Amino acid sequence: MKPAPFDFVSPDSLEEALAVLAETGEDARILAGGQTLTPMLNMRLVEPAVLIDISRLQTLDYVRRENGHIELGAAATQAALEAWPDLPACAPLLAQALPHVGHFQTRNRGTVCGSLAFADPSAELPLCLALLEGEVVLQSSARRRVVKAADFQLGMLSTARESDEMIIAARFPVAEAGTGYAFTEMALRHGDFALAAMAVMARKGSLRIAVGGVADRPVARDYPADLGGDALDDALNDLAWDLAAADDHHATARYRRELVRRLGRKTVEEALACRA
Repeated sequence: MKPAPFDFVSPDSLEEALAVLAETGEDARILAGGQTLTPMLNMRLVEPAVLIDISRLQTLDYVRRENGHIELGAAATQAALEAWPDLPACAPLLAQALPHVGHFQTRNRGTVCGSLAFADPSAELPLCLALLEGEVVLQSSARRRVVKAADFQLGMLSTARESDEMIIAARFPVAEAGTGYAFTEMALRHGDFALAAMAVMARKGSLRIAVGGVADRPVARDYPADLGGDALDDALNDLAWDLAAADDHHATARYRRELVRRLGRKTVEEALACRA
């Protein structure tokens, strides 16, 4: 199939992009990398009246460390983050997760903020944002606001972004000293969305576990730091049931619950080992 007809706008500045968005609102879509939006256009799952291409806006194409966060502009690609020299030290969880995001070719075009905007519950970057309690910066012509991950990701393909807003940046906290991070996922093929994905942050005083691909959004829970043995198995079992998995054409709910139990223990153990 081919997209329905639409107008194409390639603004020269963020202000121009926001002005077009303010005028068109729900009839517009933002194009950055297009790795998700383009197939949706071709299948006519979305039929915007206006497509606003921000990929050329240099003011949004950056990866930097600032005020205890790694901040990425809306035009920064996943490959740019993956190649950032400070990534392994500043964000070891992202360094582990990024190779699972699509393929090398798609990461050269796909943007980090685009993945967050799409809010697929099986995607790796929304899961990392949830575990690390990151932030998304939203801007319209009238205002700018910062929304925490727990308030931004509302459900399946649903976020707190208003129709006149666009994501201009995402922020991930810089890794804490003495903290272990680990990421694991199970997918049918490398590059596919995960059937289940686990991310763990092991601090000295607490254990934070996040699950993607099971509920309608990434879910993160906090546990005592000394959780282990049967107590860890019980906690993962309770978490697996709390997520209310459903059968689909990729996997059964029962299989996903078992992935949470098995991948969960593996990922917790790896995070604890990294902390040591």
